[in-house]
Amino acid sequence: KRFLEQHEEYHIGDLAGADFRRIMLIIFVMTLHSFSEGVGIGVSFGGENGGELGVFISASLAVHNVPEGLAVAVALLPQRVHLLTAALWCIGTSIPQPLMAVPAFIFVHYFIPILPVGLGFAGGAMAWVAIFELLSEAFEDTKSTTTTGVISSISLLVMLWLQNSIDDATHIV
Repeated sequence: KRFLEQHEEYHIGDLAGADFRRIMLIIFVMTLHSFSEGVGIGVSFGGENGGELGVFISASLAVHNVPEGLAVAVALLPQRVHLLTAALWCIGTSIPQPLMAVPAFIFVHYFIPILPVGLGFAGGAMAWVAIFELLSEAFEDTKSTTTTGVISSISLLVMLWLQNSIDDATHIV
């Protein structure tokens, strides 16, 4: 944020000043957390069940990337940024994922004994994003600890139920 405040001469098309800084902050945060998601993808392909887990994690992050791209688009399109330019920025924020997945997979592949550490890092990175980015933003939007807590708890319970359902279904097959 400080960097953007010190360099007000930068712009994207007609965007400058506060609009430019706000949008670049959103793009930077989305891009930065894509690095940890890429590590999560790469690490998830490691180990003896890596194929199954890796595909599952990749698919879930692919679905997760849709609202992230929409967040970037929602910031850019009202500022009259060209649709193609907005689409490229949306895609660009996810580029770190494949760039980090390959080295993470190679690292885990050669260091299978420390696979739990890699999975712990990936899980921790995702938890960090969920708690410190999404949950704090939800609280700011609702201005209600109760609403945020209830909706977050319901979401957690639904995801736990879904995870257990998938786990039960894999043991049947």
